Amino acid sequence: MAYTYWLPDENGNIVDYTTESNSVIIVGANGAGKSKLGAWIEQKNFEKVHRIAAQRSISFNKNIPLKNYNEAENLLFYGESEIRHSPFSMHKGNRWGWNEGAAYTTKMIMDFEYALAALLALNTKEEHDYVVLAKEAEKHQQPYPVSPTTVIEKLINIWDEVLPQRTLFLEDSKFYASFTKEGKDTKYSATEMSDGERAVLYLAAQVLCVPKDKILVMDEPELHLHPSIMNRLWRALERYRSDCLFIYITHDLQFASMHNHAEKIWIKEYDGQNWKLQKIESENLPEELLLEILGSRKNVIFVEGESNSYDTQLYTELYPNYLIVPCGGCSQVISRTKAFRNNPELHDCEVYGIIDRDFRSEHEIKKYKSKGIYTINVAEVENLFLVEELIKLMAEQFGENVDTAFHNVKQFVIDVRFSNQINGQICESVVAEIKYRLSSAEISKTDEAKAKESLESVLSSIDYDQIKSEQEQKFQQVLNSGNYKEVLKVYNKKDLSKSIGHFLGIDNKYYCSKVISLLRGSKHDEIVAALSPYLPTEIPR
Repeated sequence: MAYTYWLPDENGNIVDYTTESNSVIIVGANGAGKSKLGAWIEQKNFEKVHRIAAQRSISFNKNIPLKNYNEAENLLFYGESEIRHSPFSMHKGNRWGWNEGAAYTTKMIMDFEYALAALLALNTKEEHDYVVLAKEAEKHQQPYPVSPTTVIEKLINIWDEVLPQRTLFLEDSKFYASFTKEGKDTKYSATEMSDGERAVLYLAAQVLCVPKDKILVMDEPELHLHPSIMNRLWRALERYRSDCLFIYITHDLQFASMHNHAEKIWIKEYDGQNWKLQKIESENLPEELLLEILGSRKNVIFVEGESNSYDTQLYTELYPNYLIVPCGGCSQVISRTKAFRNNPELHDCEVYGIIDRDFRSEHEIKKYKSKGIYTINVAEVENLFLVEELIKLMAEQFGENVDTAFHNVKQFVIDVRFSNQINGQICESVVAEIKYRLSSAEISKTDEAKAKESLESVLSSIDYDQIKSEQEQKFQQVLNSGNYKEVLKVYNKKDLSKSIGHFLGIDNKYYCSKVISLLRGSKHDEIVAALSPYLPTEIPR
């Protein structure tokens, strides 16, 4: 089945779209004009579109006023019990507010009772229609028609899918829920439900009442809903109303990503009147991450570590105009940077990667540069806390003699730590070099002969004794030179930065966190200046 909907072009003209999926998700950052876009879609065809506004109340009275179906439908969809078919008065009611200006998308909609009344009226109509058909069949001595699944039965089925720990039922035209605990049943009115339960009841009632073949514009589908039930609810509603097209407007990237069968559209820009929209068609990329990058409107740097790692904390401050995305290990930084730099949807966005220098050779570092992936000028990010410029700045901050403090740190790092651990560092560098050479083999899945040839070529180039000799010479030269900067470029020991605080008059375990705190506060500019010489010059700051 094909569904048709419309969106504005950059000049505000209507452009029709067709989709095979019955859901479309429009994502955008706060201030991107999402709600106004939903209203724009609705205003182009009130008869075809039903918009469920973000400003919706989920409160209602216990006693639902019963209406006939037409009256209940008019109240829910148009805000009036009777519709006067005039071009000027059509749909002019409390719900739509043609003359409310900016309040059109901000006024609180109080229509929960109307939705429940419409649901009850529709259920009564369905039962009445079946009775009429059954009597007609009986009159002509024909078999009774198959009884339909009424709208209330559908509501209960959806509820059971989404909230199986609670039972929903209708009693004397009132909705109740119940649960069993320790063998005892507890019943409570719908007005006493939690926000999440009432949101499920409200949204399901709205969707199930909508006439056939409507477009449902759902502004902020995540509102009042826990992430664990959000997608279950909307998938169930889409299944029960497969005749309708669901257009979700949201900034919730998790919802957009998990709703993987839906078409995705990104609000790229909004100038207060017109929108720039772009369809997201990327494959084989983490969709939530892609949406985050698009929504941030910033250039991107992929880094190692997790969200609370030193990588993320430092680079967020050192590159304030970029979206810093932690990826875990360096291999993820490399693969994501390559993938996103080759993504045509990000042509307005610069994407870089920053990885630790580790034990990489100059050849390997140069190769990564061609892919937009750069190394820092120290072995690993923790060594940034050890650079001379920062040590002296912190010594001054903590009231220590600057030259004495740096001399003591330098002596400790080179003569105590590095010299005693140099053999282990050499072994690690040999392993790293061999792994890198092996990874350079081109193993084809379809050409066995070519794969074998490539692997044999790489293996023949690996001379363990030669590699070890080269690494021994490199590390010994660095040690003998006593060059502090060169030591920090080759010495990989993550705990080193947590062992020098006492030279600066501070507890070792608090040193790094104190630097981060000062970087975020009064010493921001000075710390940035101290660390800048060790950052990739290729990434504009």
